[in-house]
Amino acid sequence: MAPVGGELRVIYKRFKPHILMVLTHMGYTFLYLITDISFNHGMNVHVFVTYRHALGGLAIFPFAYFLERKVRPKMTVALFLEIFVLSLVGVGLTLNMYFASLKYTSPTFVTSVANTVPSLTFVIAVVLRMETVDVRHPRGIAKVLGTLTCLAGVIVIALYEGAELQSWKGAPIHIIKSNYVHENWIKGPILAVASSISWSLWYIMQGITMKKYPAPLSLTTWINFVGGAQSAVFTVLVQHKLAAWSIALNIDFWSIVYAGIVCSGLIIFVQLWCTEQKGPVFVTIFNPLGTVLVGFQAYFLLGERMHMGRIVGAVIVILGLYLVLWGKEGDQYDIKSREKSFLSNDEPKEPKIQREEVP
Repeated sequence: MAPVGGELRVIYKRFKPHILMVLTHMGYTFLYLITDISFNHGMNVHVFVTYRHALGGLAIFPFAYFLERKVRPKMTVALFLEIFVLSLVGVGLTLNMYFASLKYTSPTFVTSVANTVPSLTFVIAVVLRMETVDVRHPRGIAKVLGTLTCLAGVIVIALYEGAELQSWKGAPIHIIKSNYVHENWIKGPILAVASSISWSLWYIMQGITMKKYPAPLSLTTWINFVGGAQSAVFTVLVQHKLAAWSIALNIDFWSIVYAGIVCSGLIIFVQLWCTEQKGPVFVTIFNPLGTVLVGFQAYFLLGERMHMGRIVGAVIVILGLYLVLWGKEGDQYDIKSREKSFLSNDEPKEPKIQREEVP
């Protein structure tokens, strides 16, 4: 019995980042559901971003303060400026541009553009030499082909509908769409593309900052507080109605609570930890999985129509995800082999004793 338990622990330790990233996107899937309802109810998207991160910072702060007292590096002016830029890119810019683009286009378009983040992150990481790609090795080829396959699957989901499947009659939730979407197919796509680029840069910057500030709970708290403050300034500039800041005890309130504690608190912490363990490309490559989960949620929970194109695209995305993860496993083997080689070279060698022959 003991050997079985030991094997399970080894398997869990090996696949812990993978499990956490899947759970992360399951959490985001529910976020899309309640925010869709909340935005249709009249919630201002910029107010939502501000409250969400303020609450996320408050939720994580006690854990960061007590659990990382001994490992938290000293805050310096240079480090604070780096966290300020990190928060600006990830919260102040990315999320506000993302939700603003949602107002001017459509959820399908914005989600499709956002799923280019893994490819953009992969390219940036390779350019900055944060990611190694050996095209002479099968695993290196798998990472390139997997990234392109994920991108192809996303394009299929966005552009190819195919035959329509009958909506799920037993869907328990039905959302009545309001007129909060005002189409502008010049401003909207520009904001969507800009948010994807800044999102990719945010993941890259996380990996860099974590090396200087290896305290993920504390860094999560800083990102939430600083990003929330930046978003508040932006919201004041674009939203002049004081009534927009008033939140009643309804779906608007609960969407903020869930988004703040779970998504801006727990999920950002998990992403930082996985970025530290596996790198930014590993974290972003799971993004297309969110599109697949949202599609199934829309079909089974909301009763929306499903097309064969979405199913085919989902299969392609999963295939690409598997290829990239298989290729990324090779990085761990390379690191371990280099560590063994380094340790073996540094081991003190026993001096050879020359024995004199006695005549």
